[in-house]
Amino acid sequence: MSALKRKRGGKGPGGKAKKVKLVENGNKPQTTEMEQNKEITVPPPVSMGKWRNKERVLVFSSRGINFRTRHLMQDLRTMMPHTKADTKMDRKDKLFVINEVCEIKNCNKCLFFEAKKKQDLYMWVANVPHGPSAKFLVQNVHTLAELKMTGNCLKGSRPLLSFDPQFDTEPHYALLKELFIQTFSTPQYHPRSQPFVDHVFTFTITDNRIWFRNYQIIEEDASMVEIGPRFVLNLIKIFQGSFGGPTLFENPHFESPNTHRRVIRMATASRLREKQMVKELQKLKRTENKEAVTRDVTDDVFATPAEERPVHIELEAPAAKVVKKNKHKAFKRQRKQNR
Repeated sequence: MSALKRKRGGKGPGGKAKKVKLVENGNKPQTTEMEQNKEITVPPPVSMGKWRNKERVLVFSSRGINFRTRHLMQDLRTMMPHTKADTKMDRKDKLFVINEVCEIKNCNKCLFFEAKKKQDLYMWVANVPHGPSAKFLVQNVHTLAELKMTGNCLKGSRPLLSFDPQFDTEPHYALLKELFIQTFSTPQYHPRSQPFVDHVFTFTITDNRIWFRNYQIIEEDASMVEIGPRFVLNLIKIFQGSFGGPTLFENPHFESPNTHRRVIRMATASRLREKQMVKELQKLKRTENKEAVTRDVTDDVFATPAEERPVHIELEAPAAKVVKKNKHKAFKRQRKQNR
């Protein structure tokens, strides 16, 4: 009988390549050239590496969020295996309490969704506990279940992060790029991650906003299909600390949702006022006393001068015309019968 004997180069999960030798009857193999050629070198599995990057992201929200925000949070937790969840935070609590929650959960990054007026959604991306942190207004949210895209990827696989070239042109965008890299990238050799790369997170800057998209890599020639979810981040402020502190950058192009709704209401009210004024003017025109017109100015439009003719006056009565009557004229019916 023959037994299979394996030799491992190193100890622990980060060992070297394995060597497999064929041994007969359990005896020690003889070191001959033929037996050395029979050795098979097996590379170590990718998942056997050592987990060094201990990034953990806490994803949770405040009370008052709608169903779309809840589904978005669930989609982010599914795409990012290095995340943790927590119960909803009360509105009365200050944002500094999140630092203590992250410390309890052993997380050093945080994605916090804050709902206001049951219609406005804000997202905080923070490095806990020393900062910096950024506050965004989340717009145009579309979840995975809502989009129903054809793309698909392995759950727990590591994503590629693609950034717009404009992220390297301005300092506040460069800071956001580093914050997104540390938050959205899955650490290598994470226990809950898969050792594959089959999808891409893209961050594109358009119209002073950051557009997030998730694509699946389907071919080696980099052809991609969108998976979802998708949303737009409108930057408000960047703070030096975690959920507060001195303001490093404030977006001059940002318009609050309350101001935007107020402008829409004022535009609608101005249109209604204009319509009401037109109706009142028409009503005044109908009620005004109309002036009596004594002479029509259009009477002489078709009056054309005629040629003067001499006036002829007849002094005698005209002669009477004599009409001859045929006494022997037969009636029409009799004429037809005579025929």
